[in-house]
Amino acid sequence: MARTHYIAGNWKMNTSKAEAVKLAQDLVAALKGKTNKFMVGVPFVYLDAVGQVLKGSNILLGAQDVAATANGAHTGEVSTEMLKDLGVQSVILGHSERRHEIGESDELINKKVRRALNEGLEVVLCIGELLSDREAGNAEQVCAFQLSADLAGVTEEQMKKVTIAYEPVWAIGTGKTATPEDAEAIHKFCRNYIAKLYNQKVADETIIQYGGSMKASNAKDLLAQPDIDGGLIGGASLKADTFEPICNE
Repeated sequence: MARTHYIAGNWKMNTSKAEAVKLAQDLVAALKGKTNKFMVGVPFVYLDAVGQVLKGSNILLGAQDVAATANGAHTGEVSTEMLKDLGVQSVILGHSERRHEIGESDELINKKVRRALNEGLEVVLCIGELLSDREAGNAEQVCAFQLSADLAGVTEEQMKKVTIAYEPVWAIGTGKTATPEDAEAIHKFCRNYIAKLYNQKVADETIIQYGGSMKASNAKDLLAQPDIDGGLIGGASLKADTFEPICNE
């Protein structure tokens, strides 16, 4: 089954407002007319400014997190309602930095996933193992648990708005990358596991991105794998001239 390649940039806690706007302008120009799917995950405080630049382009406006609750007495949180008001179309959830720096549980991530989907947002759900998990031979077990827990209560219909991003935690921002064969093995496992959770049709249609230090030099080999459908790009997404080559693969 042919799936569209989906390349998303996660800007994390980077850029100034001026840099964010300039980067968005450069990407709009560089990716105009390209047929793959594109998204940038922008810091909350720059979503409005970047959204104005992306309006009418082929690049989705994404946020890097969302609250599990509706508007109300939740100091410091940002709701789905607020994101939609700014034109946000997609949200990155379950990122390893949220899991391991902030301590987000799978229960909380599941609440966020369901909240975002129920409010009509697309979700990029990040899963992946620590180095200790991989060395203990538990990479598949960790990914299976996260898929089960984070997608609990998500309907087959809602899965059309879910993208899975497999990010081996040991390869994020370290310069280390899983070999294309190792990455493909986990992607294939995840697709087969989604078939168990839902059915083969859902599994075949679900886009699974690779999110562990993908860059121009390794993107071609990774994206050539049958079950790797795109990338969730960190550092290489902060400049148009390093992000565009990945988008062109």
